[in-house]
Amino acid sequence: MIKVGIVGATGYTGAELLRLLAVHPEAEVTVITSRSEQGKPVADLYPSLRGIVELAFSLPDVDQLAQCDVVFFATPHGVAQSMVASILERGVKVIDLSADFRIRDVPTWESWYGQTHGAPELIPQAVYGLPELNREAIANASLIACPGCYPTSVQLGFLPLMEAGCIDLNDLIANSASGVSGAGRQASISGLHTEVSDSFKAYAASGHRHLPEIVQGLNDMALSANGSEDASVNLTFVPHLLPINRGIHSTLYATLTDLTVDVQALFEARYAGEPFVDVMPAGSHPQTNSVRGSNVCRIAVHRPNGGAKVVVLVVEDNLTKGASGQGIQCMNIICGLAENAGLAAPALLP
Repeated sequence: MIKVGIVGATGYTGAELLRLLAVHPEAEVTVITSRSEQGKPVADLYPSLRGIVELAFSLPDVDQLAQCDVVFFATPHGVAQSMVASILERGVKVIDLSADFRIRDVPTWESWYGQTHGAPELIPQAVYGLPELNREAIANASLIACPGCYPTSVQLGFLPLMEAGCIDLNDLIANSASGVSGAGRQASISGLHTEVSDSFKAYAASGHRHLPEIVQGLNDMALSANGSEDASVNLTFVPHLLPINRGIHSTLYATLTDLTVDVQALFEARYAGEPFVDVMPAGSHPQTNSVRGSNVCRIAVHRPNGGAKVVVLVVEDNLTKGASGQGIQCMNIICGLAENAGLAAPALLP
């Protein structure tokens, strides 16, 4: 049985980790930390876990966490940087759900996150935890930088086209919309029910923190496909806020440079055998409620009027495939378990 620790388990991603790990056949959560909730039983904060998770929150302690096989960080950005090195030195695998180790260029990270990076020496060893792209590297990693929710949907949507080298890299657009839980479990006026309900809006249109992460990933794909360091991507990324609790819908646009490509067949071939990517039949329009609470990413691809434009529709649960579920998927790979262990439950409906 794999012993798991969770640092910062009081947010939505932490709660999702607990929900999924509680039924994992090969893993047991032994440590849950929170400075603000020290001593409080988990079930007092999350009544849904009453009778399922019997632990209480404790202060983060490296010696205690070192007794685990895997430690998840479900913390705000900047927190993991102060503890990860000490945990890695004790031979424990770390899966970070925050943005601390996703971006390889330190000045870029510091510019977007507004603080000095506390552990830049660890960045080169961090493996980007997108299994559909980095499965082999994940299997041998000690530190996983779990992708963000928006970047997961955008990169999985563009991946087959990027690898095939059949689109114009200078003209990519991603319009993505997320449920309110994407902003975290915090009190803010913009997250109030009366502010969000019956409304829809774009935000951070001039620049969002996930943009450099997405561009970095797409550039890696372009480099791999083209074999040239000159390959670079120009992406317009505009996030939106949906009046729903959880879920992401990304609509992606690209221009084909090879009009003979069968894009439906391309996507079906690329994701054949992937346990958590579902390429839907031609003409489909996936819905966010079809993936709620599951680790599945559903994709549909269109060529309007048979022209040069490709429209890719991607849905995922931002808390599951976009965060905690994907982290567990990486844990399963690292530990040599079935990749779908603890993640096989279907989506919730309604």
